Amino acid sequence: MVRRQAQLAARIDGRVKDAVEEYCRAKGLKINRFIETALLDRLEEIEDVEDLRRLRTEPTRPLKDILRDLKRDGLL
Repeated sequence: MVRRQAQLAARIDGRVKDAVEEYCRAKGLKINRFIETALLDRLEEIEDVEDLRRLRTEPTRPLKDILRDLKRDGLL
């Protein structure tokens, strides 16, 4: 699969830019890769929060019922 490259421009606080540049320089990282990874991490966090919200609305079962079923199925 060929991954296409695209350019993304954003205006950010100069102090944030300086901090990113300093961190990447100190760690020997490419700024582009650092930013891409940070964006992917944030998207994953958002997805996790959405999953958590959905999970909170799912019905739950009492622990005693879960343990009973696990024992019945030979898993406990």
